[in-house]
Amino acid sequence: MAKGKTPVTPAVRQLRAEEVAFTDHPYDYEEKGGTAVSARELGVDEHCVIKTLIMEDERKNPLIVLMHGDMQVSTKELARIIGVKQVSPCTPDSAQRHSGYLVGGTSPFGTRRSMTVYMEASISSLERIYINGGKRGYLVSMPPAELVRVLRPIPVKVGTTH
Repeated sequence: MAKGKTPVTPAVRQLRAEEVAFTDHPYDYEEKGGTAVSARELGVDEHCVIKTLIMEDERKNPLIVLMHGDMQVSTKELARIIGVKQVSPCTPDSAQRHSGYLVGGTSPFGTRRSMTVYMEASISSLERIYINGGKRGYLVSMPPAELVRVLRPIPVKVGTTH
């Protein structure tokens, strides 16, 4: 992706419509590199890079989980908290159908379908977060309060360390 040019994704459109002051962070995307690569490329702590995970319950109802890049989601704990039998990651095709984004470029902003957003509670205590802007190799940064204002996520404590 050319540096300096903001891609116009559904995420960027929503951020602009909501008047979020965000900063562009293009980087060289690596297939299956995840948050470790984006953190390395941007020179930031992986804990501040927030991954957007599209999951579903046993009835195939999709949901979004926002998690620190250096942590995993305890799907058992999430299922218990939200009162369903089980939660599991969507297949890449299913995640793309729900979100409108390719895996590796999934943003919680501007999703094709409205989904409940769950956020690891400790994310809100960070000074600044880096989150996908709707395209592989493109993160946006903002104070977490902006994400909370726009998405109104439900805070949960379901993170585990690798």
